[in-house]
Amino acid sequence: MMKEKLREKIEQWRPRTQRLHDEYGDVVVDKITINQIIGGMRDIKCLVTDISYLDPEEGIKYRNFTLPEVFEKLPRPCGAEYPYVEGCLFLLLTGEIPTEEEVSDVVDELSKRRILPRYVYDVIDAFPDVSHPMAMFASAILTMSRESLFAKKYEMGMRKKDYWDPMYEDSLNLLAKLPEIAAYIYAKLYKNGKMVQSNPFLDFGGNFAHMMDIPKPYDDVSRLHFILHADHESGNVSAHTGHLVASSLSDIYLSISAMICGLAGPLHGLANQEVLKWLHGVIQKMGGKLPTEDEMKQFVWDTLKAGHVIPGFGHAVLRKTDPRYMIQREFALKHMADDPLMHYVDMLFKVVPPILKEQGKAKNPWPNVDSHSGVIQWHYGVREYDFYTVLFGIGRAIGICANLIWDRALLYPLERPKSLTTDMLEVLAMKGGK
Repeated sequence: MMKEKLREKIEQWRPRTQRLHDEYGDVVVDKITINQIIGGMRDIKCLVTDISYLDPEEGIKYRNFTLPEVFEKLPRPCGAEYPYVEGCLFLLLTGEIPTEEEVSDVVDELSKRRILPRYVYDVIDAFPDVSHPMAMFASAILTMSRESLFAKKYEMGMRKKDYWDPMYEDSLNLLAKLPEIAAYIYAKLYKNGKMVQSNPFLDFGGNFAHMMDIPKPYDDVSRLHFILHADHESGNVSAHTGHLVASSLSDIYLSISAMICGLAGPLHGLANQEVLKWLHGVIQKMGGKLPTEDEMKQFVWDTLKAGHVIPGFGHAVLRKTDPRYMIQREFALKHMADDPLMHYVDMLFKVVPPILKEQGKAKNPWPNVDSHSGVIQWHYGVREYDFYTVLFGIGRAIGICANLIWDRALLYPLERPKSLTTDMLEVLAMKGGK
């Protein structure tokens, strides 16, 4: 069902991309400055994705749907507060909100593909117990490259226009297995290897909560977390890494393993655990008691005047509170309002933005997604900071797989930007860029 709908969309889309290439290929889109070249290529408009777009006012949009619209419109499992993760995958791939029947079909597809090869458990077991879970996660994914249908069909010979088909199959095979891999890594590192076996009758989020052996509403926490983190345009390190590696026609296992390695870096995927560490430090400094608003305001001012930042506040693009934060806040106020950490999060939400506005340095004084996600995981017993990035990786793989399937469908070429030397940049600088 989903695959056939995707096939129709691809056939409709290809002429648009081809026309842009053939008839408008010389149209100038952007200009590049020396600061952008030596500053990490920030804001250079040179990537294409129709999966998601970060709107400065409305936040991340999946296929032109805002996140509140996504959570309102996607079908939900019976009795659940939050939608099927499988429905989010359908939306990202096809651009359409699935029907109950269509999402049920995706649930069945992923359930049939969830079983891990024995050697994946062996690879995870071979890691020392002191290993970082992201290294284990990336390696487990990488070792499954031998399962790639795309690699086998490419070696046998197939038409370029058909590249997307085995990429689709590989992607679903991989996505179905990610919760199993993650739950087993968690069990090995933190639970003496004791993992609950998966339940084929549960959806993606529900089955992950089941394998983690955490009762309701952690199934909804999982659905919420994976959907919120599913995609964030194509320019972030993990998304761009996946795109870059896949552009060489590497299979999905190689590409997503590389994506996970990019996500593991402290400047990308570790923000929520940094916020949580900071929060625990604040509680310690406050002597374990909830301060008054005036005491918290003074603490925030003291922190800023000392040259430090308030973790979890601000965003490079957004100019309002991150909708991902607000959706998590709604959940937390309903389910964990008495949690001492939540009291701090709530007070910081009220206190910090006016102070940052008054200070005048932050373009966006509002909290972002990372200001809340770690706190929710902590509340439900997942208190191992290093594992939070694995949870991030499960969600982010959904959007990147969708992007890579479309990259194959639209025959995007090998990515190969041109380099300049420092000497060349200095000459350009002296000439004023001419």
